[in-house]
Amino acid sequence: MKILNLYCGIGGNRNLWGDEHEVTAVEIDSDIAAVYQELFPNDKVIVTDAHQYLLEHYNEFDFIWSSPPCQTHSKLRYCQKQKVFPDMKLYQEIIFLSTWFKGNWAVENVVPYYTPLIPQKIILGRHMIWSNYNIQDKEFSFIDLSRKNKEEVAADLQMEIPKCKNSRQLIRNCVDPMIGLHILNCSSNIKPKEASP
Repeated sequence: MKILNLYCGIGGNRNLWGDEHEVTAVEIDSDIAAVYQELFPNDKVIVTDAHQYLLEHYNEFDFIWSSPPCQTHSKLRYCQKQKVFPDMKLYQEIIFLSTWFKGNWAVENVVPYYTPLIPQKIILGRHMIWSNYNIQDKEFSFIDLSRKNKEEVAADLQMEIPKCKNSRQLIRNCVDPMIGLHILNCSSNIKPKEASP
């Protein structure tokens, strides 16, 4: 299966997918992309804007995973003094994929501080998921990402600690690999829906 992994970070969601798929990962930060490439040497890693890459290449893949930046949607942002507009790329991508993409897709983000503008498919752990296929509800053990010890968090996520600046933040931004695998596995046996006209 050809998979597009957008906003890949260091690959938390991808960590347990194995190597039987052809994965193209897109990350805008070259340092983070280098860490991903080291962790997943068989993947094709592209350093560019994931939002634009999706628009230009969506029809080349069987499955698309997107994890747009969550900072402007998070409950933590709501508590901060500086107010910002939520980044609407999240909803742009959900609408785009549901309208034009013929394969299966999943968009992951945080549970926001506001009522989602587009109802989610499911909430798994701290992750809100939109998709065009059924994702079975499943309990996942809580991973306390607020712990100060990045070694413990990395062990819980079954990931290596990246050798780069901001490694703690990169680990905190990861999707729990068990959730990433569950979402992919739910997609595998589903016939992709037809795109809307």
